[in-house]
Amino acid sequence: MNYHLVFTPKYRRRSFFGPSRDRLMEIFTATCAERDWLIRGMEVMPDHVHVFVSCPPKWAPSDIAKILKGVSARLLLQEFPELKRRGHLWTNAYYVGSAGNISAEVIQRYIEGQRKGQVEDDGV
Repeated sequence: MNYHLVFTPKYRRRSFFGPSRDRLMEIFTATCAERDWLIRGMEVMPDHVHVFVSCPPKWAPSDIAKILKGVSARLLLQEFPELKRRGHLWTNAYYVGSAGNISAEVIQRYIEGQRKGQVEDDGV
């Protein structure tokens, strides 16, 4: 299954830039690799994160979100104390959309376009 997940930091704070952005990407990559999930696309913006992940159907999307948010929050709050002053790292909410093979390319282009600011309206 392919899932497009979007997470936002609490109060939509601009938390991810520089070292914290790089570390968050490393954490997501390692967490997915440990579970044999394939990251098909990822973009970390200052105030939100897109992850496009492919994993076996035994994993529920809610479990994927819970694992990614939980592991990253624990590690980032330990390594970046300035984030801890703000309380919880992530909001309780998240977006998840499933994707088949046809829409997978559209989602990958959308995520890649996030950083460039060139989001094309392909129905995503």
